[in-house]
Amino acid sequence: MVPLKKGKFRSKIESAEVAFTFHDLIMLPGRSSVEPSEIDIRTKATKNHKLNIPLISSPMDTVTETEMAIAMAREGGLGVLHRNCSVEEQVEMAKKVKRAESVVIKDVVTVEPGQTIAEAVRLMETHEISGLPVVDCGKLVGILTERDVRFAKPDLKVRALMTKDLVTASEGISIEEAKEILHEHRIEKLPIVDEKGALKGLITFKDILLRGKYPDAVRDEEGQLLCAAAISPFDVERAKRLDRYVDILVTDVAHFHNTEVIGATEKLLAEIGADVIVGNIGTYEAAEDVISKLEKVSGLRVGVGSGSICVTTEVMRAGAPTLYAVASVADALRDYGANIPIIADGGVKNAGDVALALAAGASAVMAGNLFARCKEAPGTLVTIGGRYYKQYRGMGSPSAMAKRYSLDRYSAPSKGVAEGVEGWVPYKGEVSAVVKELVSGLKASMGYAGAKNIQELWEKSKFVMVSPLGAGETRPHDVLLPSETERGT
Repeated sequence: MVPLKKGKFRSKIESAEVAFTFHDLIMLPGRSSVEPSEIDIRTKATKNHKLNIPLISSPMDTVTETEMAIAMAREGGLGVLHRNCSVEEQVEMAKKVKRAESVVIKDVVTVEPGQTIAEAVRLMETHEISGLPVVDCGKLVGILTERDVRFAKPDLKVRALMTKDLVTASEGISIEEAKEILHEHRIEKLPIVDEKGALKGLITFKDILLRGKYPDAVRDEEGQLLCAAAISPFDVERAKRLDRYVDILVTDVAHFHNTEVIGATEKLLAEIGADVIVGNIGTYEAAEDVISKLEKVSGLRVGVGSGSICVTTEVMRAGAPTLYAVASVADALRDYGANIPIIADGGVKNAGDVALALAAGASAVMAGNLFARCKEAPGTLVTIGGRYYKQYRGMGSPSAMAKRYSLDRYSAPSKGVAEGVEGWVPYKGEVSAVVKELVSGLKASMGYAGAKNIQELWEKSKFVMVSPLGAGETRPHDVLLPSETERGT
């Protein structure tokens, strides 16, 4: 009997790689001489921007808007503003992040003497600020605060209530000098003017206090909080408008390894000054193409189809699990000598998964589910069965795509199928508490590996595979847990 000849398609199946996920592997304990408190988890988000913690919130409309981006930057991480909104809305979110705290606010919101108190109040409410410098033909002539407009008639002119006797400072003033002036004159806002009296900036007492309250915050060269925003490679105008305000732009594409997408990104990079993180990619070959075709790329967003609200892999049977994708891309970068940070995106459930992603070659981890649970996430808070939950939806879900701004991420018109779901996640409180838990767990995990920083984790960590039955042994077992009695199981 002639043996069956092994053909191309059988070989394709039999030679298939194993795409490991966070469920399949654990990290072996190694010889350690480092305590968790001694571990340094500072890292890079891009070639030019550092983070104090390797955590980034995902650009999803139930995860990252202004409040989340501010909170993440104050904790030492990064928030990526979603793009499922108009350009004007996204730019305004970026402006608010930059105005949240600063050494000197450069993009100062002002009012003119001839405007009404009603107009001034609207400006304060819109920009969430408590005072407005009054400018006439570019020259500072007064300042209007909340106290000035309280109970005032709306149709009064600003000039009638503004404070004209101003305390100002010159450009180049130090923080210590500004603190002395603010204290001496018992004022909360110090306008910065040039020799001709033109307004050049603003220092506030609140911003000085906040710098002391958040010592781990990541800031740009001017002392403002670091901020990132999602873009489409095909929307150059949105990218150019955001480029004026954000430090990092992140291409928001489900499958970046596409000829047209790469071509569009090449053109976009030529017109953008901010660092650009591209993705999502999931293979060695995709990393090769990005490295060879896009010289100005500053970071890679890696992982396809692993998100908790993503159904791409289930419905399309196509994807690259985050852990496998990170290792594949990291190998490509090493082989080509490319020093580009990797952002592991998707499927991260806890601090152990963060450690695995970093050990596989990532510099930082992007998460949606973990941060959607927080107070600062824009999702709706609801009560279900006596417990609090927050809304969470994928950007490929029907309701997210109904806004139409996210359509090109998943090419819905051409694919004709949703690639995300929507639901609810348990409410966890403030971002600071979630970050603290993740950071503590990450440092403990790195301590088991004997790594005192992320670079050492890349070199020292070792993985072992866990069988499906063995995975059950790694979790609490043979004991009735309180959570199970509550569910009646």
